[in-house]
Amino acid sequence: MLTGIRKRLFENPEEVIKLAHEKSVETVDLKFTGLFGRWHHITVPVKELTLELFAEGVAFDGSSTPGFKSVEASDMVLIPDPSTVLFDPFWESPTLSLICNVAEADTKKIFGRDPRLVASRAEEYLRKQGFANQSLWSPEFEFYIFDSVAYGTDVNMSTYIIDSQEASWNTHKIEPRNLGHKIPTRGGYHAIPPLDNFYNLRTEMVKTITESGIEVRYHHHEAGGPGQSEIEIKFSELLATGDATMWIKYVIKNTARQRGHTVTFMPKPLYGEAGSGMHFHQLLLKDGQPVFYDKDGYAGLSLAALHYIGGLLLHGPAVLAFTNPSTNSYKRLVPGFEAPVSLFFSLGNRSAAVRIPAMALSPEEKRVEFRPSDATCNIYLALAAQLMAGLDGIRKQIDPTESGFGPFDKKIESLTSKEKKKLKFLPTSLKEALDALTEDHQFLLEGGVFTEDLIETWIEHKMENEYLQVRNRPHPYEMHLYYDL
Repeated sequence: MLTGIRKRLFENPEEVIKLAHEKSVETVDLKFTGLFGRWHHITVPVKELTLELFAEGVAFDGSSTPGFKSVEASDMVLIPDPSTVLFDPFWESPTLSLICNVAEADTKKIFGRDPRLVASRAEEYLRKQGFANQSLWSPEFEFYIFDSVAYGTDVNMSTYIIDSQEASWNTHKIEPRNLGHKIPTRGGYHAIPPLDNFYNLRTEMVKTITESGIEVRYHHHEAGGPGQSEIEIKFSELLATGDATMWIKYVIKNTARQRGHTVTFMPKPLYGEAGSGMHFHQLLLKDGQPVFYDKDGYAGLSLAALHYIGGLLLHGPAVLAFTNPSTNSYKRLVPGFEAPVSLFFSLGNRSAAVRIPAMALSPEEKRVEFRPSDATCNIYLALAAQLMAGLDGIRKQIDPTESGFGPFDKKIESLTSKEKKKLKFLPTSLKEALDALTEDHQFLLEGGVFTEDLIETWIEHKMENEYLQVRNRPHPYEMHLYYDL
């Protein structure tokens, strides 16, 4: 099986404290995830690593983390999870890293909007439903490695400039000595050295990731010419996948920076180039046995798997509010690229919203792949939202074919006019996804996994601070279109 479930080597605080002393650790870095997906940290000297720290936590101001608390009731604490301990390789001082749960300062109860709590609740809900007791996940990490980036916006200007040594736009430059071997636009898929300038850098990233106990399937140059890369990891359980994702993005960005490069996980940093997604391979197990396999079913899928797909696609527009939560997300979901624009499923078709990998033939490997998503998501909420949509499909026996979601095993362009009229489409903007979430979120509330409060906060923040802020600003291309009218 493609599983690489990370073993939890440390189950209790005593083991972590002992490790810190054995390895002469000097510093302990406490990391936590905000509601909108960014990692934050607080650092303490190793002498503060005590049993009391694991019980009482470290205080911080919740009002300074968007989506958490208001100023008048802002006291919160971070409670370290001992099972997440790792050595942080980027600090000059020997440093242990611990991921924390966000808790109320007075009761030490985990905060209702802590993303890790939502992920844990989703796993518990799965177990209570009886369909399965494990969900396994394998994300694909797509990102761009650039040599420089400059951007700015003000009342009278808006600009960004990106450069990459691999880019075709540099074929004519001296820079100071041009050795050629630039990659054409959208021509980077599996490029080999000397076209692929970043194979050593990716190998260094993978080495650090694997040393932390996360198993990697492979890495390669992706389709985007100017430095697009991919790293794919093996399967692990939902919460563990969330923790691994935060760590992997941290490793990728910091390794690149140490070598004089910059990494972005933006879905569409370059017009006309391939976008960066975060495809989620997912499957369910019950008592260690695969739930998604039936040798006689379509593409080897069981009825439960088809119903899971039905739930994913039926709730897809609302799910995208969590899996594609940036205005930039919808610049990737456009026709003409591999990123999906329609809500359908298929065997092997990379333009499908849900793809069944054709090479996954054995019962243990049989899985579905959700392809619209990208790495601007809060990973914990994105995983939980997909699982809840799929489980709703199983619970309600949503047939994806009867619901009009295919399968379509051929190019969308080759469909007849009658078939095309039956297609249902993904949201084309963040606003459309947020509107869909407003209308369709009961499936997320089941079992208390998400709360109305969290969803309302999410929608309000995304609309006011992201969608409207982008919509209300003049775009540089509008100058090209309209300045002389």
